[in-house]
Amino acid sequence: MMDRVLIEKILLDYLLQTLGVPVFLEEPEPDDLPERYIIIEKTGSSVENHIYSATFAIQSYAPTLYHAALLNEAVKDAMQEITWLDEISRCELNSDYNYTDTATKRYRYQAVFDIVHY
Repeated sequence: MMDRVLIEKILLDYLLQTLGVPVFLEEPEPDDLPERYIIIEKTGSSVENHIYSATFAIQSYAPTLYHAALLNEAVKDAMQEITWLDEISRCELNSDYNYTDTATKRYRYQAVFDIVHY
């Protein structure tokens, strides 16, 4: 097996260092929910000619819609700079939008990125 770091781990570490808010790969336990946090979700991936690509949905949670939108803007700013990492050769914003969970009434935004990585 190749000795490579998973792209999820690269994004997790990068966003933790860059944003200064908790970042998770899965929903934290309800008792452990911070006021503001990020969840990274890989929604698809492919390999063509030894070039790896993946699509990620990055969800920004906050106590108000306004603060979720601000956190989403911080995510987008951070992701514009991620190509400085050796493992990332391209990162493009696919779309972003209000993604408030109406069932739980938790405010969130979602930004979707297409990433080419090694």
